[in-house]
Amino acid sequence: MLVVQVATQIVVVAVCAAVFSWLGVQQLRAEADSSALNIARSVADSPQVRALVADFSADPGTPDPADLRDGVLQEYAADVTDRTAGLFVVITDDHGIRLAHPDPNRLGQVVSTSFADALAGREVVTWETGTLGESARAKVPVYPPDGDVPVGEVSVGFERASVFDDLPALLGGIAVAVLAAVGIGAVVAFLMRRRLERLTLGVQPEELVALVQTQTAVLESADEGVVAIDDAGVVRVWTAPAERLLGRADAVGRPVAELGLPAAVAAALREDGAESGLPVGERVVFIDVRPVRRGGRRLGRVAVVRDRTDVAALSGRLDSVRALGDALRVQRHENANRVHAAVGLLDAGRTDEARAFLAELVDRGSVDWAVPGIDLVGDAMLQSFLGAKALSARERGVALRVADDTWLRGTVDDVEDVVAVLGNLIDNAVTAAASGPSPREVEVAVLGDADAVVLTVADTGGGIADVDAAFARQADRDDDGDAVHGRGIGLPLSREFARRRGGDVWIADPGGDGHGAVVAARLPGVLTRPSEEDA
Repeated sequence: MLVVQVATQIVVVAVCAAVFSWLGVQQLRAEADSSALNIARSVADSPQVRALVADFSADPGTPDPADLRDGVLQEYAADVTDRTAGLFVVITDDHGIRLAHPDPNRLGQVVSTSFADALAGREVVTWETGTLGESARAKVPVYPPDGDVPVGEVSVGFERASVFDDLPALLGGIAVAVLAAVGIGAVVAFLMRRRLERLTLGVQPEELVALVQTQTAVLESADEGVVAIDDAGVVRVWTAPAERLLGRADAVGRPVAELGLPAAVAAALREDGAESGLPVGERVVFIDVRPVRRGGRRLGRVAVVRDRTDVAALSGRLDSVRALGDALRVQRHENANRVHAAVGLLDAGRTDEARAFLAELVDRGSVDWAVPGIDLVGDAMLQSFLGAKALSARERGVALRVADDTWLRGTVDDVEDVVAVLGNLIDNAVTAAASGPSPREVEVAVLGDADAVVLTVADTGGGIADVDAAFARQADRDDDGDAVHGRGIGLPLSREFARRRGGDVWIADPGGDGHGAVVAARLPGVLTRPSEEDA
């Protein structure tokens, strides 16, 4: 690149030098032509010259060269030639006879060049070769004192060498300028090369092309968003997945602080990322930030943005499944204990007592969950789940009960989503109730609406002061010390589960003033109602 830049500068300067040299030559020629024309006009306008030339033109004979040699016109022309440093001043009559000439031997002879234009009244400026060699000459007509018909001609010429006396100095100045321009251009090119090497970290243009191609292929084919931020906090790379995950476009070239990102996301990009999920819209993203250095120089940082909505949802479902597993283990243990009791009675021959015990077991169920109203929930899996949640709530001093208006007929098909949403709502309600005054209770209502399940969870806590903040991450809240609803990503995930199915999660009653909050959810397409025959 340095060689190309210097070569280009030399070519450009050479072309400019050639153009300026040509213009200089043309200027010198124009100055010589102008000087010759002005001198010729001055001589032709002299009254003495006009009168003498008119007298010679009126005489039909040929003037005597001897008389002309010592004549007034010869002396006048010689004096003008000496004063102007010209090559010649020639005066002729209307027949082209030389009346004054630098070479006295040519007086009385016809001039060697044409004088027709002057006799026609036209001034002529040209370069011609005559008896004295090539010269820049001007030919001007001479008019009589009392007439307007030319009676002669004045021709003034400058020698070619004298015209271009200043040309060496002009070319020398141009040469100095050329050398200075080339030298400055070479120095600038060298400094630019060093600066480019610093900016590109020594990577050559061919390598830059390969890097860009590789970067484009890698970044655009990845599902994760990639954000590159320089050391000044300005975004330099913002891939399409990053636009989709963070909901911001046209971020390249703008500081992170001006993108309007959520405070937690902006802080994660500026610092060391986010160890836990961040809710962005209806997604949960993880941000992993790594510093970028080359040769000991800090260049900025690169953030990888991963969509972990599905992972977080799966984690929530796993928690619900774990709760169901605990409930089933409790049910199995209780059932086994009761079967052993019945077997013991039979072995002891106490048949009537065994029969009464089994009848009571059939009426009450295999497990006594001690949850008021749980029989109103027709789905066995939800019964077990609510029973397990009741046991967990009891450990925290909170009583869980099922509302009297609960009515669920049918079987829940997609139980994972239902228990994930219901589990998050119950956990938040238990936390709120545990922090409130006695009695500490949580009431759950489960209703069937066609193929949808409608859930409401009420608690006896202090209520929800900020409805919008309840669905925000706790790190974004100003009152995180008092917040009980919306801890972590529970409510955002619950809303995500419901909205994916076309439903929603909302706060039916924020509570306060002595009563707790009521949170509701609707999940369509999860309930299979029994047929009429089954009913």
